[in-house]
Amino acid sequence: MSHVTLLTGPERRRWREEDECRILAAALAPGSTVAAVARQYDVATSLIYKWRRTLRARETGFAEVVVVPDEPVAVSVPAAPPAVIELEIAGEVRLRIPLTTPPTLAAAMVKALGV
Repeated sequence: MSHVTLLTGPERRRWREEDECRILAAALAPGSTVAAVARQYDVATSLIYKWRRTLRARETGFAEVVVVPDEPVAVSVPAAPPAVIELEIAGEVRLRIPLTTPPTLAAAMVKALGV
């Protein structure tokens, strides 16, 4: 014997607010579609659109603000550029030698340029 269900009026499902929020978040996620989310959660697309309109109507346009006590902020001071010896030869070659370079290496670098 088969089973028959008789529906005499529109069947309404009551959704909890947490479920509505979860479904709305899924529908508003980047790359998702309302139709796909509606199929996933077995809900009418029109209901998702209604929830979205209701949510937007409740929004005041202001973001929630959380005030926290002041804490010292570490200020980073830009480091001074390293001291260098800069040689420019005939406007074509520029050589920068850091002051920490040993004198023999600096002399070798200048000699390599043929100066």
